[in-house]
Amino acid sequence: MAFFTSAITTLQVLITALGAGLGVWGVINLLEGYGNDNPGANARVS
Repeated sequence: MAFFTSAITTLQVLITALGAGLGVWGVINLLEGYGNDNPGANARVS
């Protein structure tokens, strides 16, 4: 039974770390999206 307890604890840590990583990645993607609001940066000179 100790093996299953250890395995469950390990899986919980892995899933929590994966969720935290995805959350950080999502926040960074959101912040990068707001970086394109400057119309002057999109001036296309031809």
